[in-house]
Amino acid sequence: MTDINNTAIQKLISHIENTDYDDLPESAVLAAKTFILDSIGVGISGSRVDKVDLVKQGLSHYGASKQAQIWVTGEWVPTNVAAAVNGYQIHNQEWDCVHEPAVVHPMAVILSALMSYGQRENISGKQLLLGCVIAVDVATLIGASATSGLKFFRPSVCGCLGATAGICAMLSIKGETLKNALGIAYSQISGTMQAHVEGSPMLALQISVNSNNAINAVDMARAGFEGPKDILEGPFGYFNLFEDSHDLTYFNQNIGKNFQIEQVSHKPFPTGRAGHGTVDGLQELQTKHGFRAEQIKQIRVSATPLINRLVGRPIKPDMDVSYAKLCNGYIAATALLTGTVTVQDFDADKLIDAKRLALGAKVITELNQVSDPNALAPVSVSVELNSGQQFTISLPAILGNPQRPLSRKAQEDKFRAACLSAKTPFNATQIDNLINSIDELDQIQNISTLTALTINN
Repeated sequence: MTDINNTAIQKLISHIENTDYDDLPESAVLAAKTFILDSIGVGISGSRVDKVDLVKQGLSHYGASKQAQIWVTGEWVPTNVAAAVNGYQIHNQEWDCVHEPAVVHPMAVILSALMSYGQRENISGKQLLLGCVIAVDVATLIGASATSGLKFFRPSVCGCLGATAGICAMLSIKGETLKNALGIAYSQISGTMQAHVEGSPMLALQISVNSNNAINAVDMARAGFEGPKDILEGPFGYFNLFEDSHDLTYFNQNIGKNFQIEQVSHKPFPTGRAGHGTVDGLQELQTKHGFRAEQIKQIRVSATPLINRLVGRPIKPDMDVSYAKLCNGYIAATALLTGTVTVQDFDADKLIDAKRLALGAKVITELNQVSDPNALAPVSVSVELNSGQQFTISLPAILGNPQRPLSRKAQEDKFRAACLSAKTPFNATQIDNLINSIDELDQIQNISTLTALTINN
């Protein structure tokens, strides 16, 4: 029988129970504020997606309790409904941050669940910051231990475990209740890569489901319900059921030593992270060499197995938005024709633009020499012109990665653009108030004051 006291889950439990806000280095607090700002911004922008209304309609029978609020529109709803809608808004445009070693978008499930639960419980800014740091550790240390390719959707399944841990951390829930909450969460985690393969909008809804699951898990545990305990290395634990193989080296080297919130990457563009190397490389080449889109004969993107798997799909004339965001050809064509990629580039009229479709068909995505099934770098981009000239760039790290971080100005520019693209656009004063509030999050006594700033109805 497994010695539960020496298992990965027990190490995580000890980390959750024994880490206080005062234990967090300034760098971890700053990173938490940075990605809370980023995630709220993309969540505000996500209100513009039509399917948000379908999510609200589908959740409308969950009750009439006024416990937490939906960002932008401000409806008071049950805690789990607010978490589900806000989580969907964070991830529905593929613009939220990612922990590359884990292949986990950590903040979508985590922030939506923690802020909704925290609004109900009247937590402080410091509690939210602690919860986010711990939650990201749990989600990404589990995800980064996988050595096989994705079958289940790690952002949702690992995000749920992280969010459950984060809620417990911010409320100082320990002992058997903490263990039960994690076990109950594990018993509910869900989400597969089939939605990704098909370009289905269900991909983002898997975030919603697991934001809901995390809240249910904590509430059930607080009520006294019991869950399984050996949920990572048990015979049907995460590593044996959800992944084909794993290695706990990264986990053991980092737990309690290096807070993973500091290893999260920004997504400058609202596409799958796997397409960011293509945009980054093309922008660099076009800036340096000054070629025009109409001069291009062919583009070759040499990339990792994961990049090929996630965005190597062919461009086609009948794409919907979910497919296009994960299509390297469409992403590349958009970047070349407009200079960047924005949320508006996935509006219906853009998806059928003949110039984009023709240019996107010139993009070939092929395998490089990397064998790691979870690697999102390196990437090489080569452009061949009709004249025969060729230009190539190799990127060991992609823009937004901690090795090539966005400047503070670039972070704020992204946030402002996100807020301006909301269903009801925010004005400059509202945006400044949000930025200032998150900068001073450790001084806020009740995060309801922060949530109130996300409302614009």
